[in-house]
Amino acid sequence: MFTIGRNIDRKKDSRTRAGSEGQLLRAFISLSLALIATALFATSAYAHGFGQRYDLPIPLDYFLIGAVAAVALSFVVLGAFVRRTHSDFGYPRLNLLRLPVVGSTLRSPYTSFTIRAVSVGIFLLLLATGFAGTNRPIENLSPVFVWIIWWVGMGYIAALFGNLWMYVNPFRITFEWYRALRGHGDEPEEPPFQYPKWLDAWPALLFFFVFAWAENVYTDAQRPMTLAVMVSLYSLITWAGMAAFGKHVWLRNAEAFTVLFGIFARFSPTEIRARDRRICRRCSSDCGGESECVDCHECFELSSDSERELNLRPYAVGLVLPTRISLAAAAFVVFALATVTYDGLQDTQAWSSLRTELTSVTSVDVIDTAALAAAPLAFAALYIVFCWGVRTASGDEASVGGVARGFVFSLVPIALAYNLAHFITLLLIEGQLIIALLSDPFGYGWNLFGTADYSIQRGVITAKAVWFISLAAIVIGHVVSVYIAHAIALRRSADSAAAMRGQLPMLTLMALYTASSLWIIAQPLVG
Repeated sequence: MFTIGRNIDRKKDSRTRAGSEGQLLRAFISLSLALIATALFATSAYAHGFGQRYDLPIPLDYFLIGAVAAVALSFVVLGAFVRRTHSDFGYPRLNLLRLPVVGSTLRSPYTSFTIRAVSVGIFLLLLATGFAGTNRPIENLSPVFVWIIWWVGMGYIAALFGNLWMYVNPFRITFEWYRALRGHGDEPEEPPFQYPKWLDAWPALLFFFVFAWAENVYTDAQRPMTLAVMVSLYSLITWAGMAAFGKHVWLRNAEAFTVLFGIFARFSPTEIRARDRRICRRCSSDCGGESECVDCHECFELSSDSERELNLRPYAVGLVLPTRISLAAAAFVVFALATVTYDGLQDTQAWSSLRTELTSVTSVDVIDTAALAAAPLAFAALYIVFCWGVRTASGDEASVGGVARGFVFSLVPIALAYNLAHFITLLLIEGQLIIALLSDPFGYGWNLFGTADYSIQRGVITAKAVWFISLAAIVIGHVVSVYIAHAIALRRSADSAAAMRGQLPMLTLMALYTASSLWIIAQPLVG
């Protein structure tokens, strides 16, 4: 999932409680044995982007067995100790806006203006370097910043710290400035068109597919001029959409990165709240029907300072909060997970060999495009099958689609974990290209800050460290997903034993994905 990384040296390289729990235990043991058997299919691991092989201290099979066992064990522990229902759910919060120094700094208009000005300045610089700079990717700021620093970095920031994108989004900022220049800055939005409800977030999914295609298939997307044209077209579409349907409506439903980073930020330790629920009556979303108004940026914007909260909270609770999840939003989560997995898979020798064989029938671009489209469809079908298992085992009265929507946020930590494991080398090693480009963003031979001659230091992280970070990230991510799925199951069922039974199919899916993710990460990069 990375055109620039791939083209810069191809990424550089109970019924009765006792009886029920006894059945559960027997099913769990059988399941664990089956999962362990599926893990026995790989034997070696390679470093990503180091140019050398890293031999694991023990066979990869053992790592896979241990990782699957850890995920399965977490299920047993959660079943034994976590039995709360939705009525018991709560979590600690600390409102940063009420802290003396921190709050005043965050509320300061000078802070806001500085952040927004820097964001728009970077946006304009990237367009300038794309159109007027050298067309050699590694000598131009635009592709390195967009494909590595912004794309990978913003995802990490959204998950680990909070939804920064909502505050630095240059499309939103420039649109707000335009309205202010027209004298409409403090007026409520009155868009000329009503956004069709049936469209939901499908436009965002479509735009994200195009973005993923540009990353994985369209090799010219690395070229600065081409990238600048793509960014300009997307900017025009976004500005037109906000003007036609309203800023928040378009961002919430059609701006791909607002949707994606908003989903990632549900895992983060920060949230925004609007305490006055009367504000929700003026909101264009359906947040008025939720039990709490959390992470609704429209209501937050409409609220007075005294009614706003910017809270610290435990990680991942945003994924457990009861909320209505549309089919489009669920599809977006599945697509995001499937595409990042496909990106890793296409760097393996197995995929390279298959693609070579298929080139006798059609072109590489057609093969990669078809695979990119097929990957989320295949994963969605697999997910639906396991959700049918959840519904059958738990006796959930909802439809299979309802179960799938209800549990889809439990997949988010998996996507985040794989994202970290897959891209950490790219960010830490290829990301160093930005140091030289700060002095020569256009590729004209400048040396503005004395860093133009900086060379990439590959020793910043070792192959061994990359493997163990990846291993830890994937296992922890899947364990967190098991917890979230369990919490959701308890909320959906008053019977904890039924909830546990229903989680066996979901556990199977997650454990299988644990093993397959580690196998993909361990394979050599091709190129």
